[in-house]
Amino acid sequence: MLLRLVRENLAPYKGAVAAVVLLQLLQTVATLYLPTLNADIIDRGVVTGDTGVIMQVGGWMLAVTAVQVLCSISATYLASRVAMSAGRNIRAALFTNVETFSSREVGLFGPPSLITRTTNDVQQVQMTLLMTFTMMVSAPIMGIGGVLLALNQDIPLSGILLLILPALFLVIGLVLRRLIPLFRRAQRQIDRVNSVLREQIMGISVIRAFIREHSEQDRFAGANRDLTSTQLRISQLLALLFPAAMLVANLATVAVVWFGAFRIDAGQMQIGALTAFIAYIMQILMAVMMSMFMIMMLPRAAVCAERIFEVLDTRTTVADAPGAAELAYDGGRLTFTDVGYSYPGAEDPVLFNLSFEALPGETTAIIGSTGSGKTTLLSLVPRLLDSTSGRITVDGQDIAGVTLSSLRRGIGLVPQRAYLFSGTIASNLRFGKPEATDAELWEALETAQAADFVRAAEGGLAHQVEQGGANFSGGQRQRLAIARALVVRPSIYLFDDSFSALDFATDARLRAALKPQTREATVIVVAQRVNTITDAARILVLEEGRIVGQGTHAELMASSDTYREIVASQLTAEEVA
Repeated sequence: MLLRLVRENLAPYKGAVAAVVLLQLLQTVATLYLPTLNADIIDRGVVTGDTGVIMQVGGWMLAVTAVQVLCSISATYLASRVAMSAGRNIRAALFTNVETFSSREVGLFGPPSLITRTTNDVQQVQMTLLMTFTMMVSAPIMGIGGVLLALNQDIPLSGILLLILPALFLVIGLVLRRLIPLFRRAQRQIDRVNSVLREQIMGISVIRAFIREHSEQDRFAGANRDLTSTQLRISQLLALLFPAAMLVANLATVAVVWFGAFRIDAGQMQIGALTAFIAYIMQILMAVMMSMFMIMMLPRAAVCAERIFEVLDTRTTVADAPGAAELAYDGGRLTFTDVGYSYPGAEDPVLFNLSFEALPGETTAIIGSTGSGKTTLLSLVPRLLDSTSGRITVDGQDIAGVTLSSLRRGIGLVPQRAYLFSGTIASNLRFGKPEATDAELWEALETAQAADFVRAAEGGLAHQVEQGGANFSGGQRQRLAIARALVVRPSIYLFDDSFSALDFATDARLRAALKPQTREATVIVVAQRVNTITDAARILVLEEGRIVGQGTHAELMASSDTYREIVASQLTAEEVA
């Protein structure tokens, strides 16, 4: 997975990657060449007292060092640009794909996990790419080159490598075996912490109202403690790894000096060669340490890459059909024919064989108890969910065979939870029609009974809106959401319990203002209050996903026991009469 992710996202930067590899190669060769020059200056200059050799070879060492530093800086700069660009592209791809998800796919992953995968997981892959460019290119060259040059200095003394290298690889293998499952567990626990934290931030008012601060603190502490425990175990293994590797390196240095001294005393080796051999031993160990560091990062990056591809490889169940046509609205007549819907994994459907027709110029109301499927029904119209049986048509065209963009372009949805985006009031109102003029915005606000508080707000249409519309009341958010739908001038209006936060007087004024604005459109209203839908041309009564009554208020009062029960629970006998 990690290789696939790297291959797909580094393809546009092949030239930069080649430059990084070349610069790292030059820098590594320069690093390997320095001990040889150092041995030369000791044996030919320092030992013999030849100042000319010292100056000449010393000049070469300064030049090689300058090349080494220049290549290292350039390679790191290019590697950073490539790694950061790849991370940007992965985040963009994740965001683009998540935007296509229906409610089903979002629920499958969960918002906290999607956020973690787009931020933390991408960052882990990004840092691994950076370390790969700066370490993995030079580490094998330095390791292999160090072994060859150490052999060139003294073959018998190189036998020490046969002891230290297997010892290092054994330490790495034992630690790595424990790290991989811990990295997987840590990523899942990060998701859990984000999930709990998100719930507590969004539900802070409920937590305070029910005095649940301590229990929520305990819940967060539990998730936090689990993550801390796993991260602590990872840190302990990493803390064990480096001292163990350094112990092997130091023992190797002592062994080289010990046996090298005997060879110098026997005249079989020069002092400069011993100095160079020690330097090459350290370079070999440094290469192993760099590889070790990368090996520790790769398992976590591999886990993150798997999680990223789980999102990227997920295709939404709501998509344009092959050869989908553009929907040409002609009034907005909406027809349901034996429509049903089942949530994935559910034993029973949520909606059963729904058949009705909503006509332009009429209001169709939907009423029923909580959990009867009202919001699910409404979600099928713009294909936020796809029906699992039956057929839905708009002006005679099956919505499953038209493009999503053309279908949704003619629908104005006011959701149950009126959500506003950070920005200004104007940017929120123009969400569905960016080219709308200020006059159109004010007209929509007047109809939605929101013009007064917008004029009173500092800046008017330029007044800042906090995320989610947190700086507005529930009723104000609902009216702004209604105005946002009105700006689009759609053929079909969907109001999902969009008047619940309004007082009766505002509700009455708003509905009266809506009539002339929506007289040619198809209007579907999900409502809880009976007295707001008594004048609807058609009322659908839902009960456990089935239509148990359909008709006008008067017809349902005469024919539907369920509707009469709802009316009786909300209105007095005089009001019913």
